[in-house]
Amino acid sequence: MGMKLLLVEDDQVLAAGLVEQLQAFEHQVVHVVDGRQGLRALDDDHFDAVILDWMLPRLDGVSVLTTLRARDVTTPIIMLSALGQSAEKVRGLEAGADDYVVKPVAASELHARLGAVLRARKWARGGSGMLRAGDILVSPEKFRAWRNGKAIDLSHLELNLLAELARNVDTVLTRAMLLERVWAYDFEPSTNIVDVFIRRLRVKLTAAGGDDPIATLRGVGYMLRG
Repeated sequence: MGMKLLLVEDDQVLAAGLVEQLQAFEHQVVHVVDGRQGLRALDDDHFDAVILDWMLPRLDGVSVLTTLRARDVTTPIIMLSALGQSAEKVRGLEAGADDYVVKPVAASELHARLGAVLRARKWARGGSGMLRAGDILVSPEKFRAWRNGKAIDLSHLELNLLAELARNVDTVLTRAMLLERVWAYDFEPSTNIVDVFIRRLRVKLTAAGGDDPIATLRGVGYMLRG
């Protein structure tokens, strides 16, 4: 089933091609050309996801992203940019993007990534049990987590990642396993998205009190200590 998408992209030629190709996947696409128009569109209407260019007139994509997340807008957002360096990718993801794609990109890849992001947000709805790893408690049913009894403010993907680590406490999970289980990717993305989200998760878990509970096995993956 198609999604209702907001495309914020100032390159009219690129945008026209993406709109036409995404419509072929049965998506409904609304296109605006600058950051302020993007914010207004999200104020006025509901979208299943946003495809947001980084370099935009009037208000750049990262500013749009941080504004939306500060307003507690949880709509999935894929950042689209010609900037392919790791620093830019990390900045976009840390600002709250669900994924980061380097231009040029085929609509088929965007379609796959959109599906992966939305599937990841529907995580663990069948699991009603609480997950415990040491002093960390995760409730997949309530979409909440605590450490030492203190609530931790996590995004859906961060909570999804923590839950997967907690389900496999004291077991190493490779990046490929986490990509498949958390992001529902069956391909290797062009970003270090797992490492970025692990870093964000570590910051929030240590801020709640205690040492870093996530162990890194270089070249292998990550493990949550019990």
